[in-house]
Amino acid sequence: MRFVQLDTPKPISKIGLGTWQFGSREWGYGPDYERRARDIVRRAVELGVTLFDTAELYGFGRSERILGAALGADRDKVVLASKIFPVLPVAPVVQQRAVASAARLGVTGIDLYQVHQPNPVVADTTTMRGMRALQDVGLVAEVGVSNYGLRRWRFAEAALGRRVLSNQVRYSMIDRGPERDLLPYAEQHGRIVIAYSPLAQGFLSGRYDAANPPRGAVRRANPYFLPENLERGAALINTLREVADAHDATPSQIALAYLLRHPNVVAIPGASGVEQMERNAAAAEIDLTDDEYAALAAAARAFRPVTGLAAVPGLIRARAGK
Repeated sequence: MRFVQLDTPKPISKIGLGTWQFGSREWGYGPDYERRARDIVRRAVELGVTLFDTAELYGFGRSERILGAALGADRDKVVLASKIFPVLPVAPVVQQRAVASAARLGVTGIDLYQVHQPNPVVADTTTMRGMRALQDVGLVAEVGVSNYGLRRWRFAEAALGRRVLSNQVRYSMIDRGPERDLLPYAEQHGRIVIAYSPLAQGFLSGRYDAANPPRGAVRRANPYFLPENLERGAALINTLREVADAHDATPSQIALAYLLRHPNVVAIPGASGVEQMERNAAAAEIDLTDDEYAALAAAARAFRPVTGLAAVPGLIRARAGK
């Protein structure tokens, strides 16, 4: 496993484990899932994964409980990251919710506590006052944000008066917005961009095409999986396969390696089983050549999906099963 080369209390692995699916029925959670989740977490620890990301919103607390129980005695050895959903993110509420998350995780301190998304009404001034108090008493080690633009990330850091270590954002080969400003900022200032949905919910895995669309409700609601977009993405998937063949890897691993090439990016793909966790972790060891990276970037830029209002009719048909 490789790690981000930054001064942090614990090393942060380039590949982490996202646990949105733990306890969430829309991802297939059921009676057997807690055992499977434990197996995934235990194998991740064995492979050197140190970053485990959850949130109070995931499964309405179940994800935190499942993750904490699965880690057991290893809780203190890894970087546990959770998030507060900012319904009313004033300082006292931030402190109360952090205590609740720590209790569900079974820890006395949260390694990375993040604001799940910016609140459009409440300024980060009061939110970060709560975060600063949590750091002062040792309940939170590092503060992060999620889904923040660069301007608000910098404002949050000014409000905290300390570094806001990370910004967790949607980032993949087909969601490359962070490359414009967030990645340069992270590299220049010693911060981290945490890429969630780094495989675009499986679009980049090569498992799906227009004749074989996904079945799950979450993916059916994603415009990338419209038949037209699956057709448009064929050239990108072919490029991923070509590079994957050169490395005896899978398209998913190459899509992750594309992101991890940046020194200040870590990725937190989910995993539905132990084998998928193993493949994800192995992606951290893949070194793309300059030519391979350029070919992947060009193929990604050439992909022009149907999104926004233009995608709505197709999404309605997909929901209706037509």
